[in-house]
Amino acid sequence: MTKLRRGVSEIFPEQLDSKSPDDNFNERLAQSNQPLRIKFGIDPTGTDIHLGHSVVFRKLRDFQDAGHTAVLIIGDFTARIGDPTGKSEVRKQLTTQQVQQNAQTYLDQVRPILDFDTPGRLEIRYNSEWLSQLDLAKILDLLSTMTVGQMLAKEGFALRYEKEAPIYLHEFLYPIMQGYDSVAVEADVELGGTDQKFNLAVGRDLQRYFKQKPQFGLLMPILIGTDGVQKMSKSLGNYVGLSEDALTMYSKLEKIPDDLIIQYFELLTKLPLDGLPENPRERQKLLALDVVSQYHGKEAAKDAQKAALNLTGGNAKQADAVPEFSLTEVEFPAKLFYILNASGLCKSSSEARRQMQGGGVRLDGEQITDVNLIFDSIDDLNGRVLQLGKKKFVRLVG
Repeated sequence: MTKLRRGVSEIFPEQLDSKSPDDNFNERLAQSNQPLRIKFGIDPTGTDIHLGHSVVFRKLRDFQDAGHTAVLIIGDFTARIGDPTGKSEVRKQLTTQQVQQNAQTYLDQVRPILDFDTPGRLEIRYNSEWLSQLDLAKILDLLSTMTVGQMLAKEGFALRYEKEAPIYLHEFLYPIMQGYDSVAVEADVELGGTDQKFNLAVGRDLQRYFKQKPQFGLLMPILIGTDGVQKMSKSLGNYVGLSEDALTMYSKLEKIPDDLIIQYFELLTKLPLDGLPENPRERQKLLALDVVSQYHGKEAAKDAQKAALNLTGGNAKQADAVPEFSLTEVEFPAKLFYILNASGLCKSSSEARRQMQGGGVRLDGEQITDVNLIFDSIDDLNGRVLQLGKKKFVRLVG
């Protein structure tokens, strides 16, 4: 039970003094004589999953390991609308083909997390299976369960309404459709981030309406990104992608800010929190090694750690193998593509631009694709390692 509660922000309803399994999560677990159905839905609106997304998938795996059935719902129907949660404007609607392609990449990326092999431990369902069959009469029936006032109480809608930003009627359907997913699969527990409480509560209400036992909602924290400020997001560039290579993952994770390191251990590893190294640098290295091992294996993680030591100069003998380039030869402010050329990594500025656009350039292990990236002074780059491809490196020195 302790494992199931690790890192959890909220379980609702959570009336610990109640003996009713409908109000007490512990009682529901204890009184169940068969595996509970643990629902988690994802809308394949993009192609990449990052560690922020993995938090809920890891909790889903905890339930699998406890003997319950994970019901992973691929929102191939709801993705065409897009969840309006946290959005200040309407989402762009996707085509069926885009959604199908994205769904397959999602499944490929979460295979290291979930148990796909043990019989009875995973159901993968596509919500077009039931949502595409709803006729107008059924939709009207579902709409009658909620009021406009209830919808406008949802934070994202409330903000947009206050700012007189457009709210389209099809967006009101999203929470209802997600809630109806719970009815369709008869969920006992639904997992989600803390920003999903409204949607999970709608699922409870609809289950009651359809005479089902209402599900519990289990909310997980939103992971702060590598910048230490905003939630992890690819659009913000503060993410660690599940499909990234071992060195890139390691290089990002060994720089996680000290004030976030405990949360990362709690949400992204199984390591006991009372046994972590006292030294902050050793904690960062342990975190990076453990997380990279989960997705690439222990040997690849160790190789990434050695390579990272080489890149950052943490190993003096290995560091000798990296040639140096003096930044005094460059006039600042300077664009990175110019430095690539001046350092000899690229034969021309145009080649440098092409390499950056193609994803072949890294700075201290982080991929750089912005050809307009500019640095104001030597101090911004002194001691950092510039990399082209897998084998060409230079250490930038002042």
